Amino acid sequence: MRRHIIALAVAAGATGAGFTAHLLVSDGPQRKGVVAGATESAGSTAAGRGAAVARARPFDRTGLRRAVRTYLGTRPGKAGVMATDLRTGLSFGENEKGDFVSASVMKVDILASLLLQRQQRAGRGPSAGLSDGERDLASQMIRESDNTAADALYSDAGHGAGVRKANKRFGMTGTKPFPTSWGSSWTSPSDQVRLLTVLASEQSPIDASGRRFILGLMGTVVDEQAWGISAAARPGERVALKNGWTPVHDQGNGWAVNSIGRITGRDHDFLVAVCSGDSPTMEAGVATVEHVSDMVVDAMRDARP
Repeated sequence: MRRHIIALAVAAGATGAGFTAHLLVSDGPQRKGVVAGATESAGSTAAGRGAAVARARPFDRTGLRRAVRTYLGTRPGKAGVMATDLRTGLSFGENEKGDFVSASVMKVDILASLLLQRQQRAGRGPSAGLSDGERDLASQMIRESDNTAADALYSDAGHGAGVRKANKRFGMTGTKPFPTSWGSSWTSPSDQVRLLTVLASEQSPIDASGRRFILGLMGTVVDEQAWGISAAARPGERVALKNGWTPVHDQGNGWAVNSIGRITGRDHDFLVAVCSGDSPTMEAGVATVEHVSDMVVDAMRDARP
């Protein structure tokens, strides 16, 4: 597992308020960016699209798929990836519909489902529909990956049945929420990118204040959890992410390690999900997730459809 040196800075204006941003500096050759609330809507991404495409070369999808498969063939366990660039329109997937134990990436789905329910029930902004206590729990659940907070909010959302109903609105057909234990749910990289699209799009069933609330939390995760898809970010880019990791016994072997999130820069707006399973250690899973994230995003950066 690559270790990071993390310096704190203040990023203003991400959501209209100051945020603590995590400037990631790797002790290895990987390029790192900034973890901060990436809250621009998909509708605001068109301005940079022309410049990015004009400089790009044709996207070698076949070559990237070959490279990803070759790398994964050297790794223990299994993995899948889905990525899309909202500005260029490029997308790439490898085993993107595979089933993976969700672990803590399910916490984003829990919060999105609860916000949608409150929005529908109250007829008002979703974040306004949360109690102060629920907002505090949401912060603990996303920023600190607190499991007790997730248990409480999963209950508030109606457990598996409530989240499943919300997922139909989100278009998430490959996620199977576990009835009571959220971390035992199954999901896929493609479904996680659908969820990220819900958070990034102005056409989302969740209104703007709710989307900003979730992405703001994902953009300010605690320092020790700022790994994963952030390995694909370059200096000056903003990252909003949520990671998940757990040893698996009844649904496989070894570790499930996942990372989902958004990388926003001048010319790109990536939504990325990498899921892995059956890794012998958490460190091995993290290494796989970070390397695949970096491979795929790098290949998409300088390419056009």
